[in-house]
Amino acid sequence: MSEFDIEHSGKNKAYTSVAIGMVLLLAVVVAGIWGTFKFIEEQRGRDLQNWEIRLGIVAESRAASVEEWLREQKQAIGTLANNASLQVYLTQLVIETNENGNAISDVPEAGYLINLLNNQAVISGFWEPEEPEIRANVSRPGRAGIALTDNTGSLLVSSGNMPPLNPNIRAAMAEAGNGQPALIDLYQGIGGDPTMGYVWPVFAVQGDGSSQEVIGFVVGVRTVNPSLYPLLVQPGDTMQTAETYLVRREGNLVQYISPLADGTRALGRKLSIKNTLAAAFAVEYPGDFTVANDYLGNKVLVTGRALSGAPWFLVRTIAVREALSETEERLSTMLGIFILLIVGVAVTVIAVWRHGTSIRASELASRYKGTAEHLKERSEFLKIVTDQQPTTIVVFDAEDKYTFANRVASDEAEISQEEMIGKKIASVLGPVHAKEIVEMTDLVRGDFQPRSTITRLDEGDSKKIIKSDFIPLRSSRASKEVLTVFQDITDVVTERERRETVLRSLVSTLVAFVDRRDPFSADQSRRVAKVAVAVAGEMKTSEETVRTVDITGNLMNIGKILVPPDLLTKTKNLSAKEMDVIRNSLVASADLLEEVDFDLPVAATLRQLQENWDGSGQPRGLQGEEIGEAARIIAVANAFVGMVSPRAYRSALGFSAAVRQLLEDADTRFDRKTVSALINYLENRGGREEWQYFADKPSTDEDKK
Repeated sequence: MSEFDIEHSGKNKAYTSVAIGMVLLLAVVVAGIWGTFKFIEEQRGRDLQNWEIRLGIVAESRAASVEEWLREQKQAIGTLANNASLQVYLTQLVIETNENGNAISDVPEAGYLINLLNNQAVISGFWEPEEPEIRANVSRPGRAGIALTDNTGSLLVSSGNMPPLNPNIRAAMAEAGNGQPALIDLYQGIGGDPTMGYVWPVFAVQGDGSSQEVIGFVVGVRTVNPSLYPLLVQPGDTMQTAETYLVRREGNLVQYISPLADGTRALGRKLSIKNTLAAAFAVEYPGDFTVANDYLGNKVLVTGRALSGAPWFLVRTIAVREALSETEERLSTMLGIFILLIVGVAVTVIAVWRHGTSIRASELASRYKGTAEHLKERSEFLKIVTDQQPTTIVVFDAEDKYTFANRVASDEAEISQEEMIGKKIASVLGPVHAKEIVEMTDLVRGDFQPRSTITRLDEGDSKKIIKSDFIPLRSSRASKEVLTVFQDITDVVTERERRETVLRSLVSTLVAFVDRRDPFSADQSRRVAKVAVAVAGEMKTSEETVRTVDITGNLMNIGKILVPPDLLTKTKNLSAKEMDVIRNSLVASADLLEEVDFDLPVAATLRQLQENWDGSGQPRGLQGEEIGEAARIIAVANAFVGMVSPRAYRSALGFSAAVRQLLEDADTRFDRKTVSALINYLENRGGREEWQYFADKPSTDEDKK
C-alpha cells in the first residue's frame, strides 16, 4: 500500500471517529433537552398539585366556618321552638285569639312572648337597631327579627323591627308545615340587603311531633352582610387575586350569592352553567380541582365545596397568572439554565476533554470540602450554645425523626446525642407522650405557624408541667423541619396555684366576717359572684373577666365592716342619709382592697359598680363601654340578687318581677346585652331552678331561740 493510500485511510478513520463522536454528542444534547422539558412539565404538575392542596385547605376551613354559622342561626330559632314555656304560652295565645276572639293586646301571655323574642333576637343576632323615620310618623319597615305565627301563618307577636312575611318566608312556612324546620334561602330584603332565616314548627305540648300537632311557627329573619360574608375571608391571606365566594344553582344558571371582588353586590350576578365557568365546575364537581374561567373570563385555579346547611356551594379561586407566575418564571429560568449547561458541557467536552474535566472536578472537590467544613463549624457552634441552655431543644424532620438534640434532651432520654439523630419520637419518648408532639408538629407544618402547649405529666409520686413551643424553621420549608423547645414550668405554675389558693382562702374569710354582721345580707356577695360568673360565661367573656367578677363579687360588701350593725339590720325603711352610708360602703370596699395585689382589676371594678350605662351614675359619670365589662356584669347581678333576696325591711321579689325591672332599666342603668344574657340563663339554662333558694328568708338569732 502506498503512502497516499495509508494517509487517505487514516483520514477516513479520523473523519469516521469525528462523525461518530458528533452523532453521539448530538444524541446526548437532544436527550438532555428532552429530559429537561419532561422535568419541567413534571414540576409544573407538582406545583398544580400543591395549589390543589392549598386551595382545598382554605376551602375546607371557610366551608366549616360557614356551616358553623348556619348551625348557630338554625339552633337559635330551634331553641325557641323547643322552649316548653313558649309552647304553652303560644297555645294559650292561639286559643284566646282564634277561638275566643280576643285581641292580642288583651292576652297576658303576649307580653311575655314579646320580651322572650326580643331577648333571643338580641342574643342570637336576629336584631337590628331601628332606622330613622323617612317622614313624619312613617317608620321604615324592619330588616331582621323573630316572629310567632299560628299554624295558618297569621302573625301573632314579634320582636321589634320584624320585616313583613313576604313570599320567600311563606314558602318556607309551607315547607315547615310538614313538621321539619325549613330554610328561608337568601333573598334581597329591605333596601336590597341579602336576607335569610329559618322557620321552625312549634308543636303542641305533649304532642307526638306529627304535622297535625303543629300549632304555629317560629320565624327568624336576619341580614347576613356583617356576620356571614366576613367568614369567607381567609386569615393571613396575602394573595392579590385569591377569592372565596358562595353560589347556588337556579335551573341552568349559577347565581353568585356573596359579594364579588369586582364590586358586584351579593345576589347581583347570574351566569349560564357551563363547564368552562369556575362556579359551574364547583357546583357540578364539588371537591375537584381544575383550571377554568371566572365570572370575568380570567383563567383561574378553582376548587369548591358543597355546604351541608344550605343548598349553597363555596368556591375558592386564584388567578393562574398569580398562582403560577413564580413557577413559570422559575421553570423558564431552569430551562434556559439547563440548555446552557448542556451546550456548555458539550463545548467543554470538545474543547478541554479530560484535562479540563479533571481540573473542574478538583476545584469542585475543594470547594465542597470547604463548604462542608464551614457547615460543621456552624453545627458545632449551635451545639455549644444550646447545650448551655437549661431547656430541652430538639429539631424534628417531616417524618418526626430527630435531626438535632442538645445535651439536656439526650440526658433526659439517657442516650447520647449522636444516637438520638434519626430516631423516631415514639422510640425515644414513648407512644403516649409522642402522640401529642406529633399532632402539634403536623399542625405547624400544615400552616407554618408557631404553636405552644402545656402538658401535665405524672411520673410516679411527682408531677411535671411542661411548656412546649413548636416553631417552623423558615430556612427549611421544603424539609418541613420543626424546632421544639420543652421547658419545665412546674415551679412557676405550682407557685401561681398556691397564691390562687391563698387568695381564695382570704376572700372566703373576709366574706364570712361580713356575713356575721348582717344576717339578711349573708351570702349576698357569694350569690352575686355566682350569678355574675354565670352571666360572664353566657356572654363568652375572657377567663380574666370571669375571675374578676368572681373575686370582685365575693368582696363587694367588705366595706360594710365600717357600717354600724344596727343600720344593717334595721327593719324600717332607710332614710336618704342611711342609704348613702350603705352605698358608700362600695367605695370603702375599693379603698380597703386598693393595695392588695390580685393581678386583676378588682378595686377598679368596685369603683365602677355605681356607674350607669347612660352616664347618670357616680362617681365619674362613665357612659356605655367606658364602664368595664366586669363592672357592668356585677351591677346587673347585684341588682338581680338584691331584688330576689329578702331584706330586713321588705320581702323578696319574684324572678319575673325582677326581670321586668331589669328590662325597664336596660339602656339606662344597665347594659342591655348583659340583661339579655342573664334572662337567657334564667329561661334556657335552668337558672330559675338553680337560684330559687335566693328567696329563702335567713334564720336570725331570735328564730333559733
